[in-house]
Amino acid sequence: MNVRSTRGINRLRLLAAVALSLLPMQALLAQQTPAPSTETIKTAATHTPTEQQVIDLSKTKWEWMADKKVDTLATLFDDRAMFTHMGGTWGKTQELATIKSGGIWYKKATIHAVDVRVLGDTAIVLEDMDLEAAVGSRTVTNAFMVTEVYTKQAGDWRLAQLTFSRLLRPVKAAAGGNQR
Repeated sequence: MNVRSTRGINRLRLLAAVALSLLPMQALLAQQTPAPSTETIKTAATHTPTEQQVIDLSKTKWEWMADKKVDTLATLFDDRAMFTHMGGTWGKTQELATIKSGGIWYKKATIHAVDVRVLGDTAIVLEDMDLEAAVGSRTVTNAFMVTEVYTKQAGDWRLAQLTFSRLLRPVKAAAGGNQR
């Protein structure tokens, strides 16, 4: 054997040794990776009057969205509001146009749990829900954690942000829950 082929073989042996030494680490890391969380929020037994006001407004908003009441929603949505869906993020004008045209028809929101945090003039609402929606010509039901951010302006709550985060859990809507 010449010097060149001996060096090549030694390099291959070194690479193989490094690769083999990493295999136990890979298995160890795989064992330590936690399974996806199945926990969700829980609805508190009682709420302050302000928290209940925001929860009620959020539930009513889902009814307005199902009924395509874009004029009412236009008053609720802040002019700078953002809406984050699975397919993109857009502002108030696009969201209202999408609702009005039926591009997305929020047919039925089944809320399984709701949590609200009021921080001064800001309220953050989390809703664990199954949402039945017609997207184009297809009706689908997805499990979502919806995050809504409201700000109090001139005494009224206005929606500033709405984000849909798809959950890995199966849809529960058929098993019951609070409608809209």
